[in-house]
Parts: sequence; structure tokens; C-alpha cells
Amino acid sequence: MPRPIEAVIHPDALSHNLGRARALSGDARIWAVVKANAYGHGIENCFEAQRLVADGFACLDLAEAERLRGLGWRGPILLLEGVFEPRDLELCSRLHLWHVIHHEAQIEWLAAHKVLWPQRVFLKLNSGMNRLGFRPLAFRAAWQRLAALPQVEDVSLMTHFSDADALRFGRDGVAHQLAVFEAACADLPGERSLANSAATLRHAGRPLGGGLNVGADWVRAGVMGYGGVPDYPEHDATHWDLRPAMSLRSQVLAVQELHPGDSVGYGSAFVAEAPMRVGIVACGYADGYPRHAPTGTPVLVAGQRSRTLGRVSMDLLTVDLTGLPQAGVGTEVTLWGCSAVTGAVLGIDEVAHAADTIGYELMCALAARVPVRVDGR
Repeated sequence: MPRPIEAVIHPDALSHNLGRARALSGDARIWAVVKANAYGHGIENCFEAQRLVADGFACLDLAEAERLRGLGWRGPILLLEGVFEPRDLELCSRLHLWHVIHHEAQIEWLAAHKVLWPQRVFLKLNSGMNRLGFRPLAFRAAWQRLAALPQVEDVSLMTHFSDADALRFGRDGVAHQLAVFEAACADLPGERSLANSAATLRHAGRPLGGGLNVGADWVRAGVMGYGGVPDYPEHDATHWDLRPAMSLRSQVLAVQELHPGDSVGYGSAFVAEAPMRVGIVACGYADGYPRHAPTGTPVLVAGQRSRTLGRVSMDLLTVDLTGLPQAGVGTEVTLWGCSAVTGAVLGIDEVAHAADTIGYELMCALAARVPVRVDGR
């Protein structure tokens, strides 16, 4: 039989979570963000559930866009970082892709490109994130250049919030960037896209100029679409009514009885202070579980909460079975997500927080050797 570890993708949760984005965003349309292979879940595994709710798909590169078209999607696809070289525009034309413009060279490439029909572009404003986008003083000139090009059908406007998940420097997480955006774009035509997951959850009802709110015309539902919470631990998934779209499950392979003074794993990082039962689980850092997860990182054993012990190794980790006499070889262990035994939920953000990282990283780090199954298929 195969090694007893698998990741299970939950289509109902994917549809539900995008539905939450829609409910919070008024009349805004929803981009299902599927970059990084749908945040590690697999574009092909998520597509059917997401297409039921999404108005468009947002991705990072042409390969992801080709996969979406290959799955039969004929609606909008947005390249979030735009094109990386001039010849990419040929595929944008052939696949009818929308793309982001965030630096001068992309405008030059578009101006030199021979198109059969004009293209849709999203002009990005650097409103304070200081990654991609035109600074406010250069933004209007960039818009004027694009609007004058015969290669361009329509120019939409966008920005990205750096602090929508919390307060920063004693100030509201989005107000300072909203002010910059409104000043730069006040009288410019075109649809707007501002809200990422954090802004959708925390700020989507906030008024914005022109009769819009922060949700604007297009919301970019990223991690929330997969049940991740951008403002954990202030809020958890239950607070936002989000459901885990991935469950990572394994089994106990062996049981050890520890005496006081016995240690567990490499470096003897955990030493028993009393008699204990421990389970050895088929999961390690080569499966994508964080090596730096410390003793005490939560797990579910047959749906009941327990903890990891000692260091995570390449293929194995150890969990505490003390107080769980029914647990033994073959018992289900849920590393994150939903227990198939009881339906109990262990949020990926709680696991990530214990390991001093974020749920996004755990989703994206799922290793290729872990079998992935779509629930119900």
C-alpha cells in the first residue's frame, strides 16, 4: 500500500469561501487568485469549485493562464505581475489575457506590439507598499500614455495594501494608502481593484470615492479563498466563517512507551518527565511540514487535540498519545484541516503560528511527493 499520508482538497469549502468574499464585497466582481498553483492546492483540483462563484481568475504567469484556458475557462484572466518580456504579449493576445502594467518598460513593449484587437490592462499604483507600481507623481502620465495607445482597449486602476491585516504605526491599516489612491485616481475613468483578502475581510464596506467602497469593482480573493486567515491570531477562520480547503492527514506508524528521562528524536530535543505513550507519524519536512515546528505544535489524533514532541525529521514526526489510550498503529493524525473521523477542524493558521510562520507558507510548501485527492472524486 502507499505511504499513509495525503492532502485532501474540499471543493465545497472553496466555493463557500469565495461566496464569503462576494457577500462582503457588495456588487464587486471576484477574482479567484490561483497563483502558486492555487496556493499549493492545485489549479486543476480547485477549478470546478471556484468557477461556480468567481468572475475571473488571477494568476502569476502565462503557464498558469494556459492551464486555466485548457480547463475551459473563457472568462477574464488577469496576470498579476503583467508580462516579463515583449513576446509574452503575443500569448496575451492569443489567450485574451488581461495584464497588469507596473513599470515603464511594459508600456514600451505594448506600444511596439502589433495586435489584432486591443487589450485590457490594469495600471498599478504604488500607494505605499513599495514593491510594484508607479509612484503617484508618475501615475497619471502612465495612464495618459496607455489611454492613447491603439493597442489598449481599456485601462483599469489598481493598488495593493501592505497593512490591511492590522494596525500599523498606530494608524488604520488602509487609510493612508486609500488617500494616496484617491488623490492619484480621483478623476480617472476605469474600473478599480484594491482589496486583497485582508482588505475584503476587514475593510470591504468602507466608503471610497465615486460611490464605491474598498471592495470597488474587483476583489482579489487570495488566501481567504482557501480558508486562510490573513489577520490570525487576532481572528480565526471561525470568526470570518471560512472553511479549510485542504486537510493534510496521515497515520500513526508505530507507538513507543517512554520512561522518565527518555528522549525523542534528533538532538534529544524533548525529554519525558513522566511515563508517556508517543506515536510516530508518517509526515516530515520532506512532505512540507515545517521543520522548525516546536514541541507543542497542535495536531488532531482521531479528531482529538494533541501535540507534537521533539524535532520534525525528514519523513517522520512524533505526537503525544498520553491520555489517548484508543490511539495506536493506523490511527488518523490530522496535521491541519478537517479530521475524517470526527469532522473536528485544526486551522492551518494555528499550526503555522505555532511554527512562527504563516498559513500561506504551509499551503504553498506541500511537497510533490504527497498524494493529493479531491474530496468526492
